[in-house]
Amino acid sequence: MSRLPALACAAALLLTTVPGRAQAPQVPQSVQAPDGAQDQVAQGQEPTPVPPATAVPSLPQPAPAGDAPGRAGPAPSLAGSLGDDPGWRAYRARFVTEKGRIVDTANGFISHSEGQGYGMLLAVAAGDRPAFERIWGWTRANLMVRSDELLAWRWAPDHRPAVADMNNATDGDILVAWALTEAAEAWGEPSYRTAARRIAVEFGRKTILFRAAPGPLVLPAVAGFAARDRADGPLVNLSYWVFPAFQRLGIVAPEYDWASVIRSGIEILRRSRFGPSALPTEWISAKDEGLRPADGFPPLFSYNAIRIPLYLAWAGVGRPEDYAPFRTLWGGIDRERLPIVDTRDGRPVEWLTEPGYTALPALVACAQDGTPFPESLRSVQDGQNYYPTTLHLLALVAARMRYPQCLK
Repeated sequence: MSRLPALACAAALLLTTVPGRAQAPQVPQSVQAPDGAQDQVAQGQEPTPVPPATAVPSLPQPAPAGDAPGRAGPAPSLAGSLGDDPGWRAYRARFVTEKGRIVDTANGFISHSEGQGYGMLLAVAAGDRPAFERIWGWTRANLMVRSDELLAWRWAPDHRPAVADMNNATDGDILVAWALTEAAEAWGEPSYRTAARRIAVEFGRKTILFRAAPGPLVLPAVAGFAARDRADGPLVNLSYWVFPAFQRLGIVAPEYDWASVIRSGIEILRRSRFGPSALPTEWISAKDEGLRPADGFPPLFSYNAIRIPLYLAWAGVGRPEDYAPFRTLWGGIDRERLPIVDTRDGRPVEWLTEPGYTALPALVACAQDGTPFPESLRSVQDGQNYYPTTLHLLALVAARMRYPQCLK
């Protein structure tokens, strides 16, 4: 993510400048990417940050009727859920460098806080502490270069400095804090718990607007998305509501009402059914309590948004109608590709064809009516890029944690 993408640019440019999983997959290249020596980081001034959000700790409120609770207690532990899965070993060999950098093979071999967080989560799920230590060590050394406890969002191997933008991506911070929380619970390491708390308290203070309506809003970054930054601000991205993380972060940061963050994400989803497909766009304006597609961004259900039902199912939250538009779109678990949809007319504009993506419809079908995972999706196929492979493994972890009957 840049400080704020130039909104007059074409859709392709927008997809390369916003935070987290914002880049469109490119033509795969060789996955052998150099790390270089102890990589340089940006030395310039950090962008002027948005003033910290006001965190309002409060007691959790009851969930609406029909919803699963959003509290930390009932959430199952991540540790060991993946077991000795050969998919993790293949993932580690293909995407994790010797130093612990997660390589996004479809986007110029960059690394980002999202990828580091996913890698750390998968390492805990696989019980692979040496890999976790490598990934966390690289993350700490190369992305924790801001003046606060958050992570710079992007590291590029062919740039000097490798970190050219000091802004954060809130989903990456959430994933890393969650992974550290799970690691602390799994291995009893106090330093993990301390690091998790520092990150969680910081993004809770700086990027979650607890006093907003219809409930807490998760800003995509410290700078660039608040009301003072944009005429249609604040902007939100529903794929940044990592629901299973919010069920666990109370372990390290109990002063925040994480249950209210879960409830607000579900409420925003229910109010973000745009166009004939009733799907949310990637970027949503929450100005004046209204919700609409954000200005200057293509109104697509795309690379980020496909994670929304993953996180819903993983956390076991929401009602059947919250999943219905995704199930309708994906047309069953036997689809060989997933569409990117223009919400204005409900038509596909592009297709995600790598097989790992189809684990998402399989997980949703499993969560909703116990449909077993197809045999072809119970193991990860070789030769895919970072993102579909990661989503496939995450879907398997979610199924093993929440819906083990679907894998019998």
